[in-house]
Amino acid sequence: MPTPYVIHVLFGLFIGLSASQSALASCAPWLKHDLKQLHSGIPLDLCAVTAGKPLLLVNTASHCGFTNQFGDLEELHQEYKDQDLVIIGFPSNAFNQAAINEEEAAKICLFNFGVTFLMSQTIEVKGDNAHPIFQHLIQQKGKPSWNFSKYLVDRNGVVVERYNPWTSPTSRSLTRDIETLL
Repeated sequence: MPTPYVIHVLFGLFIGLSASQSALASCAPWLKHDLKQLHSGIPLDLCAVTAGKPLLLVNTASHCGFTNQFGDLEELHQEYKDQDLVIIGFPSNAFNQAAINEEEAAKICLFNFGVTFLMSQTIEVKGDNAHPIFQHLIQQKGKPSWNFSKYLVDRNGVVVERYNPWTSPTSRSLTRDIETLL
């Protein structure tokens, strides 16, 4: 039986191979970035996985009081993935609570919480070196106040809302807003 990490890697390959050219054409310009998936060499073509779909983008950390939200994010992913919601976690050390390396972060996400939603390589999410994706999110709805800040994006790439870290991914306010976009 494959390990959760192998399943995650294979799922990422499937997503990358299943994208159509028309989906690439409808990608929001600020999402035209290629990253790697967490602790792997597998490409994460954000246009291919996000075009025409509602998104929940989250800056994450492995050693934070909100780390248990990985489980809630996974629950949300399981609930709405068949309705096109895409959740992407962006590990960061912006608040000095990241794992020592991506291998440790992957273990925490995949083994401790069973994460199957997409996780990118570690990136910067605030300050002058913030990744362009987070530069756009910050410009639209403000900077992450802490780990597990959540940004909801509609099917057209419009950033609809930012939720603070204290908002549970499975809260009624967030799930109601997600359901509005589906």
